[in-house]
Amino acid sequence: MTGVQFGELPYLELEGEVKSCIFSPDGESFAVGLDCDIVVYSTSNWEISQEMTGHSNTVRGLVYSMDGTSIVSASSDKTVRIWAVESGLLQHRLTGHTGEVNCIAYSLRDQVASGSDDKTIRLWDPVTGICCCEPLGHENAVLCVVYLSQGDQIASGCDDFSVRLWNVATGECSHIFGSHSDRVWGVAFSPHGDQVASVSRDNTIRLWDMVSRNRCHILKGHIDKVNGVVYSPKGDQIFSTSHDGTVRVWDVQSGTCRHTLPGHRDFVSCVAYSPKGDMVASGSQDKTVRLWDVSVGGYRHISSGHGAKIFHVKCSPNGKLIASCSVDGTIRLWDVKSGTCLRTLSGNSGAIFSIAFSPQGNQLGSGSGDNTVQLWDVDTGTCRLSLTGHTDEVKDIAYSPQGDRVASASQDKTVRVCDAETGKLIGILKQHTKGVMCVAYSPDGSLIATGSMDYTVRLWSGEDMTHIKKLNGHTGCVNDVTFSPGGEELASASSDKTARLANVETGDYRLKLTGHDGAVTRVAYSPKGDLLVSGSEDRTIRLWDVASGLCRKEVQNFQGHVYGVTWIDANCLATGCEDGSVMKWLPQIMNKQVGHLCWVVRMAFAPKGDLIASGSFDKTVRIWDVGTGSCRAVVQHFQEGVFGVAWIPSDDEGKYLVTGYRDGSALKWRVEEEGDACRLELCWGATNGSLTVTGASIQEVPGLTLRNKELLDSVGVWVHRRNWCAKQAIPMPPLQAPPPWGLDG
Repeated sequence: MTGVQFGELPYLELEGEVKSCIFSPDGESFAVGLDCDIVVYSTSNWEISQEMTGHSNTVRGLVYSMDGTSIVSASSDKTVRIWAVESGLLQHRLTGHTGEVNCIAYSLRDQVASGSDDKTIRLWDPVTGICCCEPLGHENAVLCVVYLSQGDQIASGCDDFSVRLWNVATGECSHIFGSHSDRVWGVAFSPHGDQVASVSRDNTIRLWDMVSRNRCHILKGHIDKVNGVVYSPKGDQIFSTSHDGTVRVWDVQSGTCRHTLPGHRDFVSCVAYSPKGDMVASGSQDKTVRLWDVSVGGYRHISSGHGAKIFHVKCSPNGKLIASCSVDGTIRLWDVKSGTCLRTLSGNSGAIFSIAFSPQGNQLGSGSGDNTVQLWDVDTGTCRLSLTGHTDEVKDIAYSPQGDRVASASQDKTVRVCDAETGKLIGILKQHTKGVMCVAYSPDGSLIATGSMDYTVRLWSGEDMTHIKKLNGHTGCVNDVTFSPGGEELASASSDKTARLANVETGDYRLKLTGHDGAVTRVAYSPKGDLLVSGSEDRTIRLWDVASGLCRKEVQNFQGHVYGVTWIDANCLATGCEDGSVMKWLPQIMNKQVGHLCWVVRMAFAPKGDLIASGSFDKTVRIWDVGTGSCRAVVQHFQEGVFGVAWIPSDDEGKYLVTGYRDGSALKWRVEEEGDACRLELCWGATNGSLTVTGASIQEVPGLTLRNKELLDSVGVWVHRRNWCAKQAIPMPPLQAPPPWGLDG
């Protein structure tokens, strides 16, 4: 087991392509078709419990018997084989097909069906291994087959673009569903038998009603061939797999895509639901099986109760409630644990653009399109105060840390600060030249930050509300501002598709976070301040490392613009979307580390096995923590791809690393561990030109010529967090004295 994806359990790294996978009926075992072999894992520890060999070509289908004592396999070697699970021994070898066997199914009536390129479906007695009846004839190759739960009907998908229903007793075709425009690669019956799903090379999933025989939905979203489908045990969801490398989760009733699960590096060939309904497994040509925890995993749909787009979501101070506001003029309060809507607050005559809980959690403020601020009692849902005075829409609202003041930002170019208990006006902030879109208090209440359509961020005194400074840099409307938990940094989100991190004391921007393809609508720091989440109109959220500015994770395929993001606790997020849905995201999002942007050429373990160094064509060296999988250091901006990394055994407590480059250069580094990060100090090496490096110390390099020392002093070095960085390239001519270590062995 290795690695962790968002919404995903650790995955199985295998030695061959996975064409088929299946859980045992009791969920205690999991079988994988791996090239010509079958490997069985125990789901308690994911260790191999059995291996079955004998097929001479690819295993294309697997199914357990109803009692879980046997596994039936279909293979490109034109045979079907039945294996004893406990011993791994072959019980029957079923022959008769004259083409590759593509699929296999097991019925409650102890019958096995197999579909083949020879255009037939054969029905077998698994006890005797004898073919029960004449083959059921298709006009083209049979690519998939499945039994109805009662075992009296079979559905099959064919090369002729059709889905056919068969009466098992008579062997007659009772109906043909024929609206796909390409090969049908997968079929599945719903648990209740009232619906059948089919997937095709035409990139779609189609749902059919078994009573009326009419099509219910066409599910579109995959951008390549769809080849696998499975219903959840309750029948309310469908999981589909595709050549586009994703698994998608669909709502059966509405036909909408609930979530897209990325992670596989090649096309996904099969999918299986565990009998308990808490886990889904997907197998891929990338030689991995990925396990998705659907009960407490990385995604959980809370609700889609709003009738229109959601503008904001906020979590209560105690983490038990989520509030969402919408264009529909309502505020909804949700229970975080159950996802149920506890209360709907209504009464505004316009869209509600923003909400904020008071620090005590007993009051909720809202800003509305009717130019008012409403202060609500959380327990009763009644409106305590309605604050007037703005002459245009109220876009954002914020409470002071003490909860005694509430600030509101408006399109009328002002911010009004009022007493939260009486509603009395305390002051008005006037400096912006266009509408003010956002407002935030610093954690100690000494500062107020505002963002505007005039592209600027401004800082104000939280006490007397005097203007302190203006921050320039964004080239689009500033949609959101938020202080870090310590108050030393300010994050801003903009329609220029970026988020920026600024030093509050100096007003200088430290990092520019790029990657979104649409306006960045919201930003929020994690409670520890080490992570920042951003939501965007590109229908994604991104998780950023605050120290380095690296994007740790991107979650795609929301069904609309993301207008709300908030942290429930250090491990849990909530998002609000244009489609009216509120989503809760659980801890797995924290564990994925975005790494190299191009091929990783070399990797090496440190002598103690606690660190891994990797070098890549992206011209970076990265140091990874083996225990957590986190990236502890990045040395970047080399002029050539990194073609070699190696650790040097040392008698002292230090760690030394050698890196080699495409141009023949080699460098030696000392790796110093500092808390959760690592710092690399350049010892020396041989280069063929100049050295440009960011994220490492070159200040005390031994062996520098006088000219290089003077040059280093002239360009200077600067400290960024815990890393020493050269401001510009340092020319490195051949050494005039022997370096402290050699490159010849």
